[in-house]
Amino acid sequence: MNTSHFKKLERMYLQANVNTMLFNPTTCKINEGVAEIGLTISEKYFHALGAIHGSVYFKLLDDACFFAVNSLVEDVFVLTTSFNINLIRPVSSGSIKAVGKVKFLSKDLFVAEASLFNSEGKEIGFGTGNFAKSKIVLSEEIGYK
Repeated sequence: MNTSHFKKLERMYLQANVNTMLFNPTTCKINEGVAEIGLTISEKYFHALGAIHGSVYFKLLDDACFFAVNSLVEDVFVLTTSFNINLIRPVSSGSIKAVGKVKFLSKDLFVAEASLFNSEGKEIGFGTGNFAKSKIVLSEEIGYK
């Protein structure tokens, strides 16, 4: 288990422009084959009906799966090749947490799944994604430091 790799991935995630400018995640914990991403709910994420837009569900589920996979790949950045989500219930207050884990891996394909939970621990959504290795080296230039 390479904890240095996990910490570099956590820093890379938390310092990404999309997170520092738009999402401000509260939690990013990465371990071998698993990742947890947390977010405090804000009205800026709401659609017209006063609950979180599905794009926020997607982002957190994809991020949790992505980093669960990249925890197992120490040389290059992985890419999401497909992702399916299921929205179970709306949420409009508190915090949410996505927990992702790798379910399958081979030389060229990784499959991960994640569940999204509200503050009370109720599942509000889940997703499954396919991931592949890219040719982008994990380096300081992309925030891996």
